[in-house]
Order: sequence, then C-alpha cells, then structure tokens
Amino acid sequence: MARASLHDLLVEDLRDLYNAETQLVKALPRMAKAADARELRLAFEEHLAVTRLQVERLERLLVAFGEKPKGKKSVAMEGLIDRARAAIIRDAHPAVRDAALIGAGQRVEHHEMAGYEAARTYARLLGYDDAADELQDALDEEAEADVRLTELAQTVILIEAEEPEEDGRARKKKAGAAKR
Repeated sequence: MARASLHDLLVEDLRDLYNAETQLVKALPRMAKAADARELRLAFEEHLAVTRLQVERLERLLVAFGEKPKGKKSVAMEGLIDRARAAIIRDAHPAVRDAALIGAGQRVEHHEMAGYEAARTYARLLGYDDAADELQDALDEEAEADVRLTELAQTVILIEAEEPEEDGRARKKKAGAAKR
C-alpha cells in the first residue's frame, strides 16, 4: 500500500495493530496454559480479556475511518509469538520456563506500545482527538500489562528460577542460614 498521506500511514498502523492483536488473542491462551505460576497464568488470562477489547476498539476505529479491519499479516508479531512458542516448549524447570514466558510477553507488550504510541501521535497530529484518546487507552493498557509482568518477574518467577531444584531444598537452606 502506498502511503500517500499521514492518514494512510495511520490506517496502515491500525491494520497492523489489529492483526497483531488478533494473533495475540490466539497465543495468550497457550501462554496461560504453559505458565506454571498461578499469578502468571492469571496475568495472561486477564490480558487476553483486555486484548479482545483492544481488537474491538481497533475494529471500531477502522470502520470509523471507512476502512475494513484487514490488512497484511504483522510479521513482527508473528516473530514475537514464535519466541513465546519456543518458551512454551522449552525443556526447563517450570520457573525458568515462566521466566522465558515473561520475557516473551514483555517483548510483545513493548512492540504493541510502540505501535499504539505511533498511531496515537498520528491521530493527534491529524486532529482525530477521539481516536487518539482511544489509542492512548490501549497504550496505557499495554504499559499496565508490562508493569505487571515485570513485578511478577521480580517477585515470584526469577526468584524461583535462580534455585530451580524441584523440592526447593537449596532455597530453604539459604533461608535458614540467613536467619542464623
């Protein structure tokens, strides 16, 4: 598609985001199922609900611009989801696999944030303030998901991944030694 105007670029980015989000709707249930930590599984499941709403929002925006919510496949998202698939099938301790899932999830969130930020900026420049506000809402949702994944990584997953013994004996020994 030739980008004749900033409006055309905005529509192209909205279509890319739409495709990326629809790919993610398919990937998140698998990521949730593969997560060992309950908190991580819940984070993926909750973000799935948000992602479905984002797909609907993008559909509304594209229709409001007189466009169909279709376009070429988001190759970037496809690659990021491939990374998540690799984390899912990783033969590792469950906490290490969870850490890999978090990393893959954060890469997805950062990609989405960059897309929403660019689209929001184009919408603002074009005077499409309502669309810009909706895109800002999506950007905020993605940032919130990223923060949650970071918190999980720091407080739950990575601590367990550092000591991947199945029974946690090494962790208990360290905790006992620290109390003395």
